[in-house]
Amino acid sequence: MTLLRSAFILALAASYYLPASAESAKQRGAAIFVDNGCQHCHTIRKVGGIKGPDLSGVGHTLNKAQIRTQILKGGREMPSFADILKATEVDDLVAYLHSCRDKKPKEP
Repeated sequence: MTLLRSAFILALAASYYLPASAESAKQRGAAIFVDNGCQHCHTIRKVGGIKGPDLSGVGHTLNKAQIRTQILKGGREMPSFADILKATEVDDLVAYLHSCRDKKPKEP
């Protein structure tokens, strides 16, 4: 019984030091996308604005480094978010956007 209890306590303590899962990073990234108004310009899965590109499949077309660069530097009509978002927020937003991997429908 003591060994089992010790194992449980060690597992519980270790859970406080585990890194955030990729799934929770994506969920936080989705919230950051909305909280920072990204959906006013960008569409994901037919929800959002049309001023910027549709990001439904951005994870297929850009790698994580390219997505990060676009967020931090901006470009074309998109502003830079380097002074707006914290590094952890950028990480989560990149995780979320990279998970957006819808394929473009084939043209008839």
